[in-house]
Amino acid sequence: MNGRATGTNLDTVRRHNLSTVLGIVHREGPLARSALTQATGLNRSTVGALVGELAELGLVQEREPELSNRVGRPSPVVAADGRVVAIAVNPEIDAVTVGVVGLDAVVHRRVRYPIGHIPSAAEAVAVAGAVIDGLRPSLGDATRVTGIGVAVPGLVREDDGVVRLAPHLQWREEPFAAELSAATGYPVLAANDASLGANAERLFGAGRGASDLVYVNGGASGIGAGVIVSGAPLTGISGYAGELGHTLVNSAGVRCHCGAIGCLETEVSQSALLRVLGMDAADADELERALSAAVAAGDEAVIAEVERQTGFLATALRTATNVFDPQLIVLGGFLGALHGLDPERLPRLVGEQALAASAERLSIVRSELGSDILMIGAAELAFRPLLADPAG
Repeated sequence: MNGRATGTNLDTVRRHNLSTVLGIVHREGPLARSALTQATGLNRSTVGALVGELAELGLVQEREPELSNRVGRPSPVVAADGRVVAIAVNPEIDAVTVGVVGLDAVVHRRVRYPIGHIPSAAEAVAVAGAVIDGLRPSLGDATRVTGIGVAVPGLVREDDGVVRLAPHLQWREEPFAAELSAATGYPVLAANDASLGANAERLFGAGRGASDLVYVNGGASGIGAGVIVSGAPLTGISGYAGELGHTLVNSAGVRCHCGAIGCLETEVSQSALLRVLGMDAADADELERALSAAVAAGDEAVIAEVERQTGFLATALRTATNVFDPQLIVLGGFLGALHGLDPERLPRLVGEQALAASAERLSIVRSELGSDILMIGAAELAFRPLLADPAG
C-alpha cells in the first residue's frame, strides 16, 4: 500500500477524503476499517463517517470480519461494491469484445462477437450497442452502470474519444466515443488499448508495486505499448506515446502500413502465427492452447515461427529496456503466449543485447490478468470520474 494519496481531516476536502477511501478499497480489495485508518492517516471516527457515506451511496459494503484469536472487537471489513459496474469495449479487426467489470475489479461477463471482416467505426458502434443491449437484462435492477470505457488499438485523443488513427481498423478521425454514447445512452471514454492495459497491470496484475514498467500488448490489430514511469503513465504531449509496434527490428524487412520498413509488428504478428497453425481466427486463450499443443507435438513449422518472432520481439524489448530502464516488462495478448512457451529464452536474449546496467534488474513476465486485461483497463477508464468524485 505504498504511494497512496493521504487523506486529511479538514471538512473542506470531504470529496478528496471520499475519493481516497474509495480508491484504496477499489485498488487493494477488502480492508478492515482499522487498515483504512492507518492507510489514510485519518482518525477512526472520520474514516467511519466516510465509509458510512460511501455505503449510503451504494459504493462500498461493510461486513463482519472472519473470526480470529485477537483480543478485542474486530474491525469491520470494507469492500468496493461489485454491483457498481462499468462496461468495457474493445474493437478489433476480427471481433468486438464487450465486458462487464465490477468496482471490485472482477470481470462478471465477457462477450466476444466475431466479425468476418474489418468493421467500420459505425459497424463497431452498432455491434457494441447490440451486445450491450443484450446484456442489460442480466445486469439486474441492483446494478449501477457508471459508463463505458473503450480500449482502441490506435491513437486516441482522450479528451473527446476521437480515434485519430487506428491503421489496422482503417479508422481515421472517427468520433467513436460520442457515437457509442449516442447509441447506448451511457457516458463513454476511450483511450489506447496498450496504455489501458499498462494501467490495469500496474494496479491489479503483475505490475503491482512496480514504479517503472513497460506493458506490451499483442493483438489482432498489431502491437502497442504502455509505459509507466515513476508510477505515472507516460503519455506524450498528445497522448500517443508507446507505439513500440513501430520500432525498427529488421532493416531488411517489409514495408509497414505506417510507411516505414521493418517495424516490429510486421515481423511479430498474430496473423502469422494463425497461418502457421492453419487457423483463421482465435482469441488469445484459443491461440495459446493451439501454440502449446503444436510445440508439444514437435511441429517444426510452428516452432520455427515462434523462435523467429521471439527473436524480433527481443530486439524491440532491448530498445525499450535501454530507453526506459524499467524494472518490469509485462507481455499481454499473444505476446504473453509466446513468452509462456519458453519463459527463459526472451529474458536471456534481451539480457544479451541490452545495456548491462539497464538489464541487470529487469524482469520480463506475462500479464497476470490474461485475456481480461483490456476489459479491466477499459473499465478503469470508465470508473475514473466516479473514483475522483464519489458523491458527484
